[in-house]
Amino acid sequence: MNIFSAVDIVKKYDKHTALDGVSINVRKNSIFGLLGPNGAGKTSLIRIINQITGPDSGELYFNGERLQQKHIEQIGYLPEERGLYKKMQVGEQALYLAQLKGLSRHDALKKLKYWFEKFEITTWWNKKIEELSKGMQQKVQFIVTVLHEPELLILDEPFSGFDPINANLIKNEILELKQKGISIIFSTHNMASVEELCDDIALINRSKKILDGSVHEIKKQYKSNTYKVEFTGNLIAFTNAIWTGCELIEKHTEGDHHVATVKLLYEATPNQLLQAIIPHVNVNGLHEIIPGMNDIFIAKVSDEKIVSGSNYTE
Repeated sequence: MNIFSAVDIVKKYDKHTALDGVSINVRKNSIFGLLGPNGAGKTSLIRIINQITGPDSGELYFNGERLQQKHIEQIGYLPEERGLYKKMQVGEQALYLAQLKGLSRHDALKKLKYWFEKFEITTWWNKKIEELSKGMQQKVQFIVTVLHEPELLILDEPFSGFDPINANLIKNEILELKQKGISIIFSTHNMASVEELCDDIALINRSKKILDGSVHEIKKQYKSNTYKVEFTGNLIAFTNAIWTGCELIEKHTEGDHHVATVKLLYEATPNQLLQAIIPHVNVNGLHEIIPGMNDIFIAKVSDEKIVSGSNYTE
């Protein structure tokens, strides 16, 4: 079941079309990657979901109902451009923002105590926001975004400004929130994070959705029957053995250890490849190369043939 659906959303600003018939479905208890280059239309869609602006046409649904003002309290939004009041004290501001999301003062204080202790920032309570580093401010903003335990959480570049240790902390919190049943829309340019965290994605480019589906299925869809073969022995013998059923794309040699990338042709199978080369070389490994989301993103946006990078599955 979907927690959120957008159907044929159109949004125009003067003569510019930001969204042109975009539809997405965010499954409950999933992490949904909303991807696209700068200016593609992602922020416009996020603003519509948060009811900051409205679509010119199309339908929006939250938990099976038409999206309404009452649903705002069930949505948490962490914008890419953080919006804390720099002159306010951390605790005062966190408490204020929590109450805006419908929490009582008592419940807000209880939840803030839990999160401040969890993030080891209890000593920040009386500091002003402007006294904190960017990364410290990001932690506070993350806390106030998730404090009211929204059903749908929208994270726009949530790792921006974090060092690797704190980025990993936030990543683990995102996964824990998913385990608790919170659905997440995750917008980022970091394709490694997409592969690690996302269940499904939609790729928007020039206001149109050009790709969507599960990360696993999309990667399978764009694989090209290409394999990495690691072997020792005579390279010429290897090349002669594969010439009728494979294309040798590239090779790398260190001493008598070779790594070759080959593309199977004419519906050849990995087993046939192994049968052809085993009499001539010692095979140490055979791995299917599957393009990463970064390869797919670049190729789809550039409208080019997908070339697999270094990512592979065994």
